Amino acid sequence: MASQDWFDKDFYKVLGVSKDVSDADLKKTYRKLARKYHPDSNPGDAAAEAKFKEISEAYSVLSDPEERKEYDQIRAMGTGARFTAPGSGAQGGFDDVFGGMFGQGGAGGQRYTFQQGGEFDDVFGGLFGNGRFGQTSGGFRGYGGPTRGRDVTAHTTIDFVTATRGETITLQASDGKPIKVKIPAGVADGQKIKLRGKGQPSPDGGEAGDIVLTVSVRKHPVFERDGLNLRVNVPVTFAEAALGATIEVPTLGGDPVKLRVAPGTPSGRVLRVKGRGVETGKGTGDLLAVVQVAVPSHLSGEAKEALEAFAAKLPDENPRDDILAKARS
Repeated sequence: MASQDWFDKDFYKVLGVSKDVSDADLKKTYRKLARKYHPDSNPGDAAAEAKFKEISEAYSVLSDPEERKEYDQIRAMGTGARFTAPGSGAQGGFDDVFGGMFGQGGAGGQRYTFQQGGEFDDVFGGLFGNGRFGQTSGGFRGYGGPTRGRDVTAHTTIDFVTATRGETITLQASDGKPIKVKIPAGVADGQKIKLRGKGQPSPDGGEAGDIVLTVSVRKHPVFERDGLNLRVNVPVTFAEAALGATIEVPTLGGDPVKLRVAPGTPSGRVLRVKGRGVETGKGTGDLLAVVQVAVPSHLSGEAKEALEAFAAKLPDENPRDDILAKARS
């Protein structure tokens, strides 16, 4: 703050604190104001930027015991007292940092004393990241905090049962290190799982990126997923469908269950077994057994004659009359 009249500026008033404010309360107040008016939080707001410079100037003086003491003495001397801040001829101080941030030769033409690792540096480390000025990247023109590491995409294929029940599997990272991944029960084909902090490290000490894992699920030879339900096609003979029967239906990883097929059951009817689907924390699905009437591809002569005799005894009706009528309407 070269050639700046300290008497004309009430730094205590700028920060809204009393003259006997403790160092801890001073820092707490500054952190709150800096967070509120920082350019990162107010992009394009010139008034907020000016306020941020003002409170930063006040804190840079009051947070330094020697400068605060000199400032208080100057303020007590009365009108006409002027003071040139220490280091006014030095380069690379705090105004260089703010010059980079705001595109000026210092904050409002003023120069601040800045010491790497000092109090002011610690405050900004807590506000905008763990790094220090000159060591960080990202944020407002390169001074907003450490850069987050890049995310990494990955892909894995698991079997149907693993996807349904969930399991912890081990994958190998690009550097050869094993990574354990918890596959949640009911994961769907194509679903993405985020592994936080397992991606690329930050170049400047910030948070590591994530691994975004896309899961492919192999098809099962019998079962299909239908949300939390499991669907299975169950063949039945013509006689079973026409006369009714009790049949066995497979379950995933368990013993078969017995289901009753009612007389006259058509192909495509769904028989439901409660609670034998996919079990997750959000609920449990059912097993859906879809009846498929199996038509014999080869008949013996005797069977053919019996079937013709059976057909002759059926009512003279066309089961397609209804859809034909609807198609014409």
